[in-house]
Amino acid sequence: MTTVPPARPPYRIETLAHLTGATVRTIRAYQDRGLLPRPERQGRANHYSDAHRTRLHQIAGLLDRGYTLASVKELLEAHDTGRGLGGVLGLVAEVDGPWTDEEPSRVSRTDLAARFGGTADDGAIADAVALGVLEPVPGDEDVFLVPSPQELSVAVELHAAGVPLGAITAHLRELRGQVEQIAARFLEFTTEHVFARCLDGPHHPTDADVTEAASLVRRLRPLARQTVDAELAWTMRLFAGRHLRRHLGAGDTPPPPSGTRSVPIPVETMRAVETLVGPERVAGFFALAAERDLNVRALDRLVSSHGPSDNFDEES
Repeated sequence: MTTVPPARPPYRIETLAHLTGATVRTIRAYQDRGLLPRPERQGRANHYSDAHRTRLHQIAGLLDRGYTLASVKELLEAHDTGRGLGGVLGLVAEVDGPWTDEEPSRVSRTDLAARFGGTADDGAIADAVALGVLEPVPGDEDVFLVPSPQELSVAVELHAAGVPLGAITAHLRELRGQVEQIAARFLEFTTEHVFARCLDGPHHPTDADVTEAASLVRRLRPLARQTVDAELAWTMRLFAGRHLRRHLGAGDTPPPPSGTRSVPIPVETMRAVETLVGPERVAGFFALAAERDLNVRALDRLVSSHGPSDNFDEES
C-alpha cells in the first residue's frame, strides 16, 4: 500500500485552501483586507508557506469566537508589530471561556417530555432553543445540548409546581434582559477601575499588560456571580419576608389602631435601618426617630418664639 506524503511548503493556493478549509476566494479576500501576507512570487506562480497556513488557522479561530474581521485585523497587527499573539489569544481564551463550573449535558426529546408532564411540546422546545437553554445537536434532531443543567432543573421544578411553560419562558426572557444590564454595569465598573491601567494606556498594550489582564479576568470572573448571589439572597429574604407578613397579616392580625398611616420607605433606607438595628426593631426605630424629630422641632419653635431680644427687653 502506497502512502501519500503530506503536503509541504511552498503551497499553491488550491493546496493551501484544502489544508485550511478555506476557499480560494476567501484567501484572496483576506489578502486584499491585509489579514494575510501576500504570497511569494516565483516565476508565474504564487507560493504560500506554513506562515500563511498558521495565519489562516488563527483567523478562523478568532472568527469562531465571534470577532469581526476588523477586530481580527487589529489583533494580528498587534502580533506583527511585536506584541505576541499568544498573550492576546490567552486573554481572548479567558474572556470567552466558561464563567461557571457547570458541565453541559445532553437530553433527548423523550426525556424532556418525561420531565415536563409526559407530553412533548414543540413550541416550548423552540422557545428554549431561542433562549439558549437548549442547543440543537447537528445531525441528531432528537437530542439537545444543555449548557446549564441547573437552569433546566429550575424550569422543571417550576413546571411541577404548576407554572405553565409559556410563563416560564416569558419570565426567563424578562430576567435575561435585567441580568444583561447587571453584567454590562459590572463590566463597565471593572474596566474603569481595574483593566484601564493595563489596557488603556497611551501606548499599545505590551505582552506583560495583556498577560496581567488575562490574570485579572481569571481572578475577577467568579466575583460577578458571587456578588449577584449574595445580593439576590439578601433581597429575596427582605422581600419574601414582607410579602409573607402582608399576606398573613391580612386575616390573622388586628388592623392598625385608628389614626395610624402607612408610609412608603425607600428600599435602600429600609435596608440600611435593618442592618443597623435588625429587622424586628425597624418599626420601633422609625417611631422613635419620628418622635425625636418632632421634639426637636417643638424645641426650635419655643426658642424662636422667645429669643435673645425678648430677654434683653425684660432686663432693661
